[in-house]
Amino acid sequence: MRKEDYDYIVGSVTSIPNFPKRGVLFRDITSLIEDAKAFNLAIDAMAEKYANSGYVKIMAAEARGFIFGAALAARIGAGIVMVRKPGKLPRETLSEEYTLEYGSSILQCHKDSIDTGDKVLIVDDLLATGGTALAMLSLARCLGADVSEACFAICLKDLPGRRLLKEHSVEAFSLIDYSGD
Repeated sequence: MRKEDYDYIVGSVTSIPNFPKRGVLFRDITSLIEDAKAFNLAIDAMAEKYANSGYVKIMAAEARGFIFGAALAARIGAGIVMVRKPGKLPRETLSEEYTLEYGSSILQCHKDSIDTGDKVLIVDDLLATGGTALAMLSLARCLGADVSEACFAICLKDLPGRRLLKEHSVEAFSLIDYSGD
């Protein structure tokens, strides 16, 4: 990716101090998505990395993960596996409980969304503590998927997400890395 394109993408992310609580510098990805040029540059950079990679499915969690996952899937010719909260998917589902900063939640995917041996890429907007990504990894591997990479628009590198994925033999790629400033 050209430096000027990278700089444009980074410049499109809005930093909001003290949100959602005092002392947090929130990185708002919605301003990137709202900027057509920045969004297309971001998807282009992701597609460049994963073009001809052999991925047959992209697994993405609601809601912002769908935006990046669907756009990337369309660019690289892969299908998209939607991972949602309970009660949102019509066919038989597989569930995974995971830990959040202030509690736990459950994610689900259709049991027939992945075939054994499918090469699957996990995609989400942001990697922080890794809870959502690890839940998706567990769902994918329970269905027999081959998962070795995950892709994010932003990684908060001071938080444990990247390290936890690596402990599960998954390399995490991110367009933008932020420290805990």
